[in-house]
Amino acid sequence: MFVPRERVRLQGFNNLTKVVSFNLYDFFVARTDEERHAYVRYIDEKFSAERITDMLREIAHIIDAEVLSVSAQDYEPQGASSLVLMSDLGQKKVADEVMGHTSIGAHLTKSHLCAHTYPDWYDPKGICSFRVDIDIATCGTIVPLRALNFMFDSFENDVVIIDYVVRGFTRDAEGRRVYMDHTLRSIQDFIDPKIIADYHCEDLVLQNENIWQTKMMRTRLDPSAYFPPDVDPKAPESLARLDDVRREMVGIFYGWPG
Repeated sequence: MFVPRERVRLQGFNNLTKVVSFNLYDFFVARTDEERHAYVRYIDEKFSAERITDMLREIAHIIDAEVLSVSAQDYEPQGASSLVLMSDLGQKKVADEVMGHTSIGAHLTKSHLCAHTYPDWYDPKGICSFRVDIDIATCGTIVPLRALNFMFDSFENDVVIIDYVVRGFTRDAEGRRVYMDHTLRSIQDFIDPKIIADYHCEDLVLQNENIWQTKMMRTRLDPSAYFPPDVDPKAPESLARLDDVRREMVGIFYGWPG
């Protein structure tokens, strides 16, 4: 698990930009147009702009940030978006201690959270999917990876792709450039091992470029989770559809065209 290293003594404020992109896919089998429309209605209700915004507010709380403003929108025929501007409470506290004042509001508002939902029910085999993109961009002491466990708990996740990039530089007390202010071996270090146990994981690490990626695909599928309540998930036809779900997962995991 994540173990923070000793705090780097900085000159002025921390100008590093840290961005996490959390992209998840959830799947469902719909045999008829009625089942497809029912699935989309369910997704739009469960993950409306209001509910997505509540999740983003909780993420802000987890990473020690203050919500400054919110813009949210539900779309026709389906989907929702939410954008949350936030400030870095941790950096504000450090600045208060070091500088003795709080006149850094403009600098702190460079951090934001956004989420977009994308229901897809056009697959000819009836494999519906629900994709959520959550981006956390912070400037300051915030480590946005701390919110990953909450995001896993908030959604059903069959395939997850997580990217983390740190950009820019700040300066230490001696004036030297600092390109990374915390230790990171793998994104997986920030995820509960009990969650990781349910997935096949692959990492891409470009340590010198401050780029990390973890791709995750669920290994054990509960058939009952992918069909309407009145469908026997163990029927031969259902098991064949579940194989279609697995192929869809693998295709998205590896980026295959179809």
